[in-house]
Amino acid sequence: MIQSHYGEIAGLLTAVFWTVSAIAFEKATIRVGTFSVNLIRLFIGFVFLSILAYLNRGIAFPSDAGIDTWFWLFISGIIGFVFGDLFLFASYPIITSRIAMLVMTLAPPMAAILGWLVLDETMGLYSILGMILVLTGIAITIWSKPHGENKMKLNFPIKGLFYAFLGTVGQASGLVLSKLGMKDYNPFASTQIRIIAGFIGFAVLITFLKRWKNIGSALKNPKAMTSISIGSFFGPFLGVSFSLIAIQNTSTGIAATLMSIVPVLIILPTILIYKQKVSLKEFIGAFLSVCGVALFFI
Repeated sequence: MIQSHYGEIAGLLTAVFWTVSAIAFEKATIRVGTFSVNLIRLFIGFVFLSILAYLNRGIAFPSDAGIDTWFWLFISGIIGFVFGDLFLFASYPIITSRIAMLVMTLAPPMAAILGWLVLDETMGLYSILGMILVLTGIAITIWSKPHGENKMKLNFPIKGLFYAFLGTVGQASGLVLSKLGMKDYNPFASTQIRIIAGFIGFAVLITFLKRWKNIGSALKNPKAMTSISIGSFFGPFLGVSFSLIAIQNTSTGIAATLMSIVPVLIILPTILIYKQKVSLKEFIGAFLSVCGVALFFI
């Protein structure tokens, strides 16, 4: 059972890791800003991965990767980490990480469509139904119908939702390009290449925008650095690596859908940490999402 669903289990673990990192990065972004958090977290994540690579593979740097692998994973890192995460993190202070993760559930259909166009992947009936249930369940928590009105309305700022949507586009595209470039190459070494690309991309942006002073200030902020370190361990290190294990062992659409249950997993932590109130509608949405995930194992 475990071996037959290796990719799906990796996808579920990715969702758990990303739940922890989303909460940690939200705290850090509020304190020191999105550019500082992104650059520092990528550096810390790379250190973690390099240590693991040396212990596991005997080499700390992905020097054994071919040119084709480097090319596609590098492009994937630019699109996923720089474009995608820049906008995703910018949405946190506006709509909170919980709502940002809800918007990110648009990644599965995007990834599935791109996987079909680029990788010639197919999805079974149960997988498609599961995706629909997951998306329906989580979408219920986004929309509301005010009392006495006929139209459905969004409960959150358009700017924050748009930023999160752009983050979704980056994640979905990055996943497909990662699978295209990774093939049978080591997932953790693949993540190293993607992080290198992301770090270079953010370094160029920060230099162009003249924000290196902000990086220095962030490094001197103990609370921010603690949150960034925790988020880096569970995000760029474990989360991204397991996401690559997932897409390497199952279709891109299935992997992306399983990873998208973060909005369900994040409900309890936000209640305990941020004292946020969660409505019955959100619990119903969570239940539907869990049912959708269950269909992937049939």
